[in-house]
Amino acid sequence: MSKRILILAGSPRKNGNSAALCRAFARGAEESGHQVETVFLRDRKISYCLACYHCKKNGGICIIKDDMADILDRMNAADVIVMASPVYFYSVDAQMKTLIDRTVAQWLTIKNKEFYYIMTAAEEGDTVMDCTLECLRGLAKCLKGSVERGIIYGKGVYEPGEIESRPAMREAYEMGRKA
Repeated sequence: MSKRILILAGSPRKNGNSAALCRAFARGAEESGHQVETVFLRDRKISYCLACYHCKKNGGICIIKDDMADILDRMNAADVIVMASPVYFYSVDAQMKTLIDRTVAQWLTIKNKEFYYIMTAAEEGDTVMDCTLECLRGLAKCLKGSVERGIIYGKGVYEPGEIESRPAMREAYEMGRKA
């Protein structure tokens, strides 16, 4: 059965390593017959949450008029959500954190999603990614019926393109095929 897969790519670098892993995941998923859409957060205007709770009083409609309403619609429509971020100081990048915070507008309507997480870091160890993973998982834990399906660690990469020769590329492709 074909699934609708939404990849949320947080890296501010156009040809960064996490973006390469997203492309590999997407290729595998498309080859398996799934519909895949990738949203590069760097190309979208997403403002910070104001914590005004206008959304709570207005059916999940945020007072801020930017690209987040469209992304929330896509998140609601997806069967699978892939969240990808480079590791910045043991956490997600600013673009991904802003998206996570702005999800507050519709966190009660985004239900029953399968989640995959993609992270890249210059460090070789898994521990540098632990906080990042928990940040990504934190959103899913707040969304009813969420199920974690897979994690990809792109370790030991800094310069754009370094990931291309790493096992994580094949892992991302295979994970996409099995999504």
